[in-house]
Amino acid sequence: MRSVYAKTKREVREKLNKTLTDIQEGTYIEPTSITVGEWLDTWLKEYKINLRPETKASYEMHIRIHLKPDLGKIRLNKLTTHQIQHLYNKLINERGLSPKTVKNVHGALHAALEQAKINGYLRINPSEGTTLPKIEKEELQVMDSQDVGAFLRAIKGDEYELPLFVALFTGLRQGELLGLTWDCVDFEKGTLLINKQHNRAKGEKEFHFSPLKNSRPRSLTAASAVMDALREQQRRQAQWATELGSAWDNSKNLVFTTQTGRYINNKTLWMNFKRIVTELGMPDLRFHDLRHTFSINSLQAGDDIKTVQENLGHATASFTLATYAHATLGMKRESANRMDAFIRSVQEGGENHFPAAAP
Repeated sequence: MRSVYAKTKREVREKLNKTLTDIQEGTYIEPTSITVGEWLDTWLKEYKINLRPETKASYEMHIRIHLKPDLGKIRLNKLTTHQIQHLYNKLINERGLSPKTVKNVHGALHAALEQAKINGYLRINPSEGTTLPKIEKEELQVMDSQDVGAFLRAIKGDEYELPLFVALFTGLRQGELLGLTWDCVDFEKGTLLINKQHNRAKGEKEFHFSPLKNSRPRSLTAASAVMDALREQQRRQAQWATELGSAWDNSKNLVFTTQTGRYINNKTLWMNFKRIVTELGMPDLRFHDLRHTFSINSLQAGDDIKTVQENLGHATASFTLATYAHATLGMKRESANRMDAFIRSVQEGGENHFPAAAP
C-alpha cells in the first residue's frame, strides 16, 4: 500500500494525483526500494537540469566521492539523521576535509532529500537535524600601498601585465576578467559590463563562457588608468592580428588573449601571478586577494558600501560590510576623529557647552 503524507488535504490530493500520473507515465519510483545512491543520481539527472557546468560537476563529485561510498546503499526511507551526522564527522576527522567542503556536501544532500520529501518519498528530511562544523572566517590577504607599488613595478613589461593591472584596479574575479569581451567595454562612458565568465568546470577539458557566480550582470565605472590599459590591449591585439594575418583568431572577441587570439588559460595566469608575488616575498597571496585589495582601497578612498557592493557584484551590501568589517572599523575611527576636529573648531573662542563630569 502506498501512503502519502502532507500538511493539508489539498497537498495530499496533489501528491496522490502526481503519483497516479507518474505510474501511468512509467516514471514512478517506489520509495521503499530506491536507495540513497539511486535517488541522488535521479535527483541530479531529472531535477538539476539547469545548473551551470561547474556547479553540476561539483555536485557530481560530492555525490560520487563523499556521499555514495557511505550512504549510497541505504534505502532512502531508512536514512537517519545519525547516519548523516556520522558521515560528516568522518569527512572532517578521518578524511581531513575542510568545514566549507563538508558544508557543500551537506548542501547537495539536503537539496536532494528535500526534493524526495516534496515527492512524498520521505516524511521528513533527515539532514535537517545535523550539526555542521564551524567555518572559521578566512583571513583576508590584502596588499598595502607599498605592496601595490612593488607589484606594479614587478609586472611592468610582463606578458600578463595588462590583465593583472586591470584585475587589481577593478576587483574582477579571474573568470570575469578572462571572460570580458570587447562589446562589453564602453570607452566613451568609461564602463565595463560584467555579464559572464570564462573558465572550465572540474573534470572538463574545454573552456567556455558561463553565467556569473550570482547570475547578475553589473556595470562597473572604471578608473581612467584602467581604460588606458584596455586601449593599450586593443592596440596590441590589432598589432598581433596584422602580424599573423589569417592565423590570428579571436572568434570569441575576448579582451585578454594570447598573441594568437586564443583565450588565456586560467591556470596559466594564476601560475604567473604566483611566481611574481612569491618573488616579492608574498607567497601566500592568492589571485582573489587582488579583488580584496581593490575593495579595501575603494573603501579607504571614500567609496560608500553600496558602491563597492555593486562594483564587486555582491548580492547585498550587508555581505560586503561583513566581509570588510575590519576595514570599515578603521574608517569609523577616522570619522570619529573628523567629528572631534569639527567639535573643537566650533568651540574655539567660545565656551564649552558640555557640563563637566561630576567628580
